[in-house]
Amino acid sequence: MALTREESSPLFAGTAAGTLRLIFYLAIAMVLMVLDHRNGWLWRMRYATAIVVEPVYRLASMPAEGMRTLSVAFADRRLLTEQNQRLREDLLLANAKLNRMAAVAQQNERLKELLDTQHSLELHVQLARVIGIDLGAYRHRMMINLGARDGIKTGQPVIDAHGIMGQIIDVLPNSATVMLVTDPDHALPVVVERTGLRTIAYGSRTGEQLTLPTVPMAADIRPGDKLLTSGLGGRFPEGFPAGEVVSVAPAASGMFLEARANPSADLDRSDEVLVLHDLAEPSGPPPPPSPAGPPADEAPPPPAPATSAAVPHSVTLKPASAQTATTPAAGVPAT
Repeated sequence: MALTREESSPLFAGTAAGTLRLIFYLAIAMVLMVLDHRNGWLWRMRYATAIVVEPVYRLASMPAEGMRTLSVAFADRRLLTEQNQRLREDLLLANAKLNRMAAVAQQNERLKELLDTQHSLELHVQLARVIGIDLGAYRHRMMINLGARDGIKTGQPVIDAHGIMGQIIDVLPNSATVMLVTDPDHALPVVVERTGLRTIAYGSRTGEQLTLPTVPMAADIRPGDKLLTSGLGGRFPEGFPAGEVVSVAPAASGMFLEARANPSADLDRSDEVLVLHDLAEPSGPPPPPSPAGPPADEAPPPPAPATSAAVPHSVTLKPASAQTATTPAAGVPAT
């Protein structure tokens, strides 16, 4: 709204007094500008005034600064929460991969032990994977992923890198059932490595151990003795680790000693096993040797003619008198 003439400012009034005041103010402004340029008086005044006015500026900017701080805090909190969630997921994934790598390393170690066992013993074996296991109170069995289509037959021994595990008792087209040595229905001919004592190790109904119930009272057997397969019966090869004796005590009948042994094989931890195709030599006398010489239906070859070198060996010596009578004298013709 424009000011009327009566309401106009007296500073810019169109009178002589207003003009003089304007000139006076301009002169004062010029003097202050010169003094400020040469001595810096106004700068010192502004500096002192800023000290007083600055708290007012800060107080006026506090609401806006607070809102900005809160927004940044909430944004940082959300960002930190998202980053924390991603880091937790990455950590879980890394732990899962690490556990998987550890499991793969252990599996590779077991496979290496099995491969070393095969190479050191030079056996014809097949590598099988355990696909099921049953370790109940009266039944110790496991199932492998090889069957009749892979050439598996009933009675084949099964081992791992540490010793005898059992034998095949049932064969299906793509799988087979193995009776473990700790099964109550299993019997394993063994020999004590230290003394050469032969006996039978049976499965235990009370735990995952082997029992030797028919050890003679005078036998030298003690805890710590190693048990090896004896090869008797022709089922298990000779010399494979079977177990280690942990206790020896008199049997309930009082006629024998009863020993208990832990099996050498990892029955509850092996994931891969070896199925043997080379069985032990059958017990009993060896087969008769094949007859020497030419076949009976062929005629013998004719004798070789005698040579001069062989004549002295075939000639019989005669007495000197007979030789003189039958030999003509030199120069006299024989009659």
